Amino acid sequence: MENSVRKIFDETAAASPGAVAMEYLSDGERKTITYSELNTTVRRLAELFSAAGISPRESRVALLLDNCHEWIETYLALCGTAITIVPMDPKLRAAEVSYILRDSQCRAVVTDPSHLPILETVLPDLPYMRTVFLHHCETEEPPEAICGRDCISIAARIDVDRKRAASPAGVYAATEVASDDICAIIYTSGTTGSPKGAMLTHGNFYSDTEGLVFPGDDQRPRGAIPIFRPDDRFLVVLPLFHAFSFTANFLVALMSRSRLQFVRSLRTLAEDMRTFSPTILMAVPLLVEKFAAKIDNALRTNRALLLLQAFHLRGLVKHLILKSLGGRLRYMITGGAPCPVDAIVTMRRFGIFVLEGYGLSEASPVVSVCAPDKVKVGTIGVALPNIEARIDAPNEQGVGELVVRGPIVMKGYLNRPEDTAEALADGWLHTGDLASMDADGFITIRGRKKALIVNREGKNIYPEEVEKCLGRDKRLMDVLVLGYHESREIGEKVGVIIVPDAEKFTRADGSRMTEPEIASEVRAIVQTQCGDLATYKHPRKIDVRFEPLKRTAALKIRRSEYKGQLDSI
Repeated sequence: MENSVRKIFDETAAASPGAVAMEYLSDGERKTITYSELNTTVRRLAELFSAAGISPRESRVALLLDNCHEWIETYLALCGTAITIVPMDPKLRAAEVSYILRDSQCRAVVTDPSHLPILETVLPDLPYMRTVFLHHCETEEPPEAICGRDCISIAARIDVDRKRAASPAGVYAATEVASDDICAIIYTSGTTGSPKGAMLTHGNFYSDTEGLVFPGDDQRPRGAIPIFRPDDRFLVVLPLFHAFSFTANFLVALMSRSRLQFVRSLRTLAEDMRTFSPTILMAVPLLVEKFAAKIDNALRTNRALLLLQAFHLRGLVKHLILKSLGGRLRYMITGGAPCPVDAIVTMRRFGIFVLEGYGLSEASPVVSVCAPDKVKVGTIGVALPNIEARIDAPNEQGVGELVVRGPIVMKGYLNRPEDTAEALADGWLHTGDLASMDADGFITIRGRKKALIVNREGKNIYPEEVEKCLGRDKRLMDVLVLGYHESREIGEKVGVIIVPDAEKFTRADGSRMTEPEIASEVRAIVQTQCGDLATYKHPRKIDVRFEPLKRTAALKIRRSEYKGQLDSI
């Protein structure tokens, strides 16, 4: 069997049939699904899709669902029969859904009843779409058709042919999946224009997962993550349609024969952690920062913890803090943006290692990561052992574009030959990120190539450097550094859009400041925080706003949305 997502699942299901694959809460009751039960469901789903005319290697199917065990079951059934999946953000609006379905020419979509209004809007303009499959129809009867397309309740049809699904004649058993088959088309967030569909093969995902779970013959080359354990519990918080969560949560858990645990929502995260006792949590830096802030606040205000600290009972303090997080948490793995150093230090004090990494959809997506015993805070670790990474055309400071080569790199962008040629020039994936690499191979991201600010003296300013400096003041909620132009002047100047946390700005008597007072205080903060930066890096224009900035599904600020907003031309 060639390297594929199908191979990962089949080997785990065969080796650990009785182990728990997934765990979730339903009506307050804790439910589990073993690998054997998952295997049965996957084969029945494959039979259902085949009976509805979804052909291996000829069909693309969109997956438009929130995180749930059905998402995993559907994905494994589709990719296990060589059908290409287009995972989509369930929070997309009609125009965005229409664009992706039209660009990918999906034959079908797997979703739930909550998305039927959007589909009713977009389906008339999608001639390739033939079938709508619905999960979560237990409480209502779905329509038989929508806009002339078949509408199929999966729960009502999944058990139609149990015998065939379990036999060698079943479509799952009879289908072979090749390493070069396209497993998924993942659309980028669109922060730099229209979303592009990165075509990722089964071999891409297999190699990326293997580089994380099995780091090499000696098991510990260059600081790769140690092997995950079969008793690990991966708490699924980040959306699975996103490449980071898909590989680092789902596939790593699958290859390491561990279990996935689904939170009900971000609002119930603390309660769900206490219920499930996870050992691994994939998180964006913002979540790590919030965890650390809650711990710091508890250490300052919780009377029991204050008493224990007064008597120097640090072991008991650590036990109680860990217990509030479920009691077993070992790693928080984060990427997408720099994680505040003080948050990393706080978590480590309680035995929780925050491991920073880096990736992009086009690389399946993980490129590099720190290991628990080989950490350089502020870096994104070292490249996975089965790929190559280097700095292209470095300047005198050793900063250049990070480029990557190896089995994790995508096949290309769907319907975008020119963009593909640009991204994969000279056989290397050009990430668009500026970085440097030290003698030990640790990589530090310096900024986005296209976000680079070049002033009238020709000096390069990396927005991320200034943002990191300003972000140290926790009263500033959103910080976005941009280059801006003024009429009849050459070059760019440094500007910043800041959204303060208004609740943290008070007068001496404890009363809340007005917005003009806050804006004045923010400008003073900018001057203070930039004191250690060269003068040419200081923001000349400070735009204080009181509405949160727009973000992608991965919680990155949509930088392109604000391009040109500070210009005065």
